[in-house]
Amino acid sequence: VQLVESGGGLVQPGGSLRLSCAASGFSFSSYPMSWFLQAPGKERELVARTSGGGTTDYADSVKGRYTNTRDSAKDTVYLQMNNLKPEDTAVYYCSALIWGVRYWGQGTKVTVSS
Repeated sequence: VQLVESGGGLVQPGGSLRLSCAASGFSFSSYPMSWFLQAPGKERELVARTSGGGTTDYADSVKGRYTNTRDSAKDTVYLQMNNLKPEDTAVYYCSALIWGVRYWGQGTKVTVSS
């Protein structure tokens, strides 16, 4: 199983970023795909989770601003982040839950600052 994130960077408050997570080594469409964030000094927390069927749940803090989608043709999941706030600053991790084992990408850093 391999998960490779990309798309992080520095953005001003109110701006947008799209993160990508390219998956390989497993049947992508069969398993839930999630995004977590870990802010400095804090625990890793769930941002969004999309089931194999495409149903997505979001953390309250990002509802209406983030959209998680998955492209089964490309084995890739995308996190579109709009109206970013300084408190969204964190390392974002892609994750797959396969038969009870959670796999992680290496993370991509998002910094929201003026």
